[in-house]
Formats: sequence, structure tokens, C-alpha cells
Amino acid sequence: MEKLTSRLVSWASLIEPNTLEQASVASRMPFIHPHLALMPDAHLGRGATVGSVIPTLGAIMPAAVGVDIGCGMIAVRTQLHRDDLVGRDLAELRTQIERSIPLSAGHDNRRVQPTAEPRVAELEQLAERAEFDPATYAKHWRLQLGSLGSGNHFIEVSVDETGAVWMFLHSGSRGVGNRIAGHHIKVAQRLAKQWWIELPDPDLAYLVEGTREFTAYIRELRWAQRFALLNREEMMDRVANQLGRFVGVEIEEQERINCHHNFTESEQHFGKRVWVSRKGAIMADEGRPGLIPGSMGTASYVVEGLGNPVALNSAPHGAGRTLSRNAARRTFSRDELREAMVGIEYRDTDAFIDEIPQAYKPIDQVMADAAELVRVRHTLRQLVNVKGD
Repeated sequence: MEKLTSRLVSWASLIEPNTLEQASVASRMPFIHPHLALMPDAHLGRGATVGSVIPTLGAIMPAAVGVDIGCGMIAVRTQLHRDDLVGRDLAELRTQIERSIPLSAGHDNRRVQPTAEPRVAELEQLAERAEFDPATYAKHWRLQLGSLGSGNHFIEVSVDETGAVWMFLHSGSRGVGNRIAGHHIKVAQRLAKQWWIELPDPDLAYLVEGTREFTAYIRELRWAQRFALLNREEMMDRVANQLGRFVGVEIEEQERINCHHNFTESEQHFGKRVWVSRKGAIMADEGRPGLIPGSMGTASYVVEGLGNPVALNSAPHGAGRTLSRNAARRTFSRDELREAMVGIEYRDTDAFIDEIPQAYKPIDQVMADAAELVRVRHTLRQLVNVKGD
């Protein structure tokens, strides 16, 4: 931990100057209490740094929550052992998963799947109680439930240090959550202009607790967070179904962990009730299970929180980019991606060059920096990787 200023504390040993400057600017917003905490994977984001924990009194900055509301991870430990997959064609498993889950941005289910119907019904009831219609943001939001998206979202079949087989995936609230976020960012920016509020960055525009706009945001934010969690649950059930068919036995879940890393919660810290926006960070209360993925082709971690109060009971959400997508494409080749993915079954395409592990911070360093925040329970190594274009 390094205390950079009275309002900025960092656990990142690898961090760019422009990222530090962005975090410093956000930490000086007048409602920060007591300080902004930078996680080991911190990197430049929209308005607020990705990999930051932002506690605020009486206000929330929608861009500081992130545009993929509720984005996060889910992992399931199965009864299977690595030996159950030896000698099998893992390309077949990968293609079965790809057929069962829409993968890329803008790709939705053709119909609401039977497994998704109870989850859709729950979300309809939640929306009614929140007094808004998600269809005003995304007409086909129901068809988005159980779809992955693109970018760094993924589905993996992995094994831990004992040989136990895990299913692991990363996704959020899809197009509907993105549009909810975008709408409220614009509302906050409009109010800032209306009230002649000078901001160091337009994306640090905020909504004030007690106002109609704040209440509407919280209601829709919580709906989107629930959508993201159920979206991961739906996809995980489909992955389990495909894995079970592949090995010829029904999957038995030994453990299931589902955690957000783009979200806001009301919490008690340093003697005050604050809104904690974790933009690229997970909750890490004492004993709480969590998930920290590495990049494509590197290890991921099942962890347990240490409840570090200075970090506001938080931990990193992954490796954190060091190169933008465009820079990665200019720097690396498809052959280099193939070399990084040796031993892992994946779809061999130019589309994933920007996700090459070398475009991210070394996950081992991130985890070393997080030693005060979490303890590692399991280290996962990928056998199968599924991504959207």
C-alpha cells in the first residue's frame, strides 16, 4: 500500500502516470470519504479509473460505476477431475458451448430459453417495482439474458491445483445495462450544466442523493446489477449442461461463486454511511469468496477476502490492461497469440489479438500486490477458452 495523498491510496506497483493523474482528479471531488483506493490492476478508464474503489457521501458519479453495470465473474467447481477430460476432443466441447450461448456484441438469443423464463419473470417484477420499463432502453432485453458479449468477456473450462475441473465466465448486463448507464451519465452531465457546476472532467458528473434523478438511477442500477448476476447464472447453467453432455454425466456443483466488479452498494466505512462504487474491483470482506481472472491464456484465482479497511474491503478484478485494443493490434500478431495460447483450446482468429496476455499486466504481479487484500484459495489454469468477436 502506498498513500499518495490524503485522499488517494494505491496498491498498484505497475501504473501509468496518466492513470495516477486520473485517479487523483477523481479523489479530489468534494464528496469523497475518506479516500479513493486504487487496486493493483488500475488502468485508465472513462472519467474514473478502472480498478478504483470510490466512496462518496450523498452523491454518485454514474461513470464511476462503469458503463457495464454489474459486470463480474461466476465460477463453479465440479465433481470432475482433469483425468475425465484426457483424450477427449476439447474442440468439440468448445463448439458445443459456442452453439448454446450467443457470444458477440449485439448477438442475442432467438427466443427466451425455458431455463431463462423464471429469471426473466423475476426481472419483470423487479422492473415493475422500480417503476421503469427496461424496453425503453433495449426493446429485446429479455433475449439478451444468457448472452456473453465481446471484448474481455469469456467462458472457460479450467482445472485447479488439485485437478478439479471448474467452469468460469465473465460478463455483465449486456446492451440494456450499457444503455441504462449511458442515460444516467447524460442526465448527470445535463444537471451539471444546468446548475453551472464546473467539473474537472465531464464524466465525473454526479447525481445528488435525495433528488428524483438520483432515486431513478439507484432503482435502475440495482435492476441492471441483478440482470448481470442472473445473466451469468443462466450462461453457467448452459455451460454445465454442455459439459455434462460432453463427458456423459450430470454435473454436480461443489461450489458456486458469483460476484460483481462494476457496481455500487451502500456501506459503512470510517464512521460514515457511504455509497461505494467499485469500478473494476470486487468486495473482499473478511472470508468473502471472490474471483480474480487473469488474461486470456494465464492463470485465474479463486480468493477469500481479508477485509482490509483501508482498501474499503476491496480487491482487484483482474489483470488490468497496459495496452489499448488498437495498440495491441499494432504490436502483436496472430502467431504470437497462438504461442501464448499453446495447450489451450480456443477459436484461432485475428479477432482476439487485442486480448493477447501481453496486452495486460502480469497477473502474478497483480496478485502479489493484492497480498494485503485477499488470500488465494485456488489457482485455475484454462483448458478451454470461449470468447465473442
